[in-house]
Amino acid sequence: MDRNIRTIDDVLTLLDGMFAPDADRWTAGGADWWDRFYTDRSRPVPFFVAKPDEGLASYLDRGLIGPGRALDLGCGPGRNALYLASQGFQVDAVDLSPKAIAWAEDRAREAGADIRFRCEDAFASDLAGPYDLICDSGCFHHLPPHRRISYLALVSKALAPGGHLSLTCFAGGELGGSELPDAAFYREPRLHGGIAYTPESLRWIFSGLTEVEIRRVYDEPASSALFGEPFLWTALFRRD
Repeated sequence: MDRNIRTIDDVLTLLDGMFAPDADRWTAGGADWWDRFYTDRSRPVPFFVAKPDEGLASYLDRGLIGPGRALDLGCGPGRNALYLASQGFQVDAVDLSPKAIAWAEDRAREAGADIRFRCEDAFASDLAGPYDLICDSGCFHHLPPHRRISYLALVSKALAPGGHLSLTCFAGGELGGSELPDAAFYREPRLHGGIAYTPESLRWIFSGLTEVEIRRVYDEPASSALFGEPFLWTALFRRD
């Protein structure tokens, strides 16, 4: 007769367990799933390219954000972390996958970039900041609905007053993640490759922040120096 629910963390852990094996994509055990994903660096995966997000680059180009201390959440092979370092940011970059971090470190060495890479679960780490910028390209939309609580708690803890959250996430459509309502993910616990969002849902979830911009990512050709796919949103929020 076990009774193991006493805190919010206990509830979150219980709900995590409903999504196994999908849970491996965001929990500390997710290293194995993502390591398999990142093992072959030659795979034709769009975001394996060594290019920063079009939206992130546009925020710097337009002066909406400027150099400071940055955190790259779910950094993968480090493409946005390297870009931010090249623009004068002091960058911490975190990812669950040792293979992703190793690839990112290889790229950083080749570029001569000074980036602090951390292979760990961001929700269980001591990433207290404060950060002037939190950059997320693809982490948020792989979280189940209940883990938005953890995500918002991390942003609240780590983002400095006046700092910005730069978010790239699924917009829906054929390649843009699942458009099921939140409750449906718990009736048949799986994430269907990721969760799509609307501008309205992003505004509601991040209502504690001030919206600067939400728009479709521009479609960047292969010859571009930037990464851009129109099935994604790019969003910028400010903590006032």
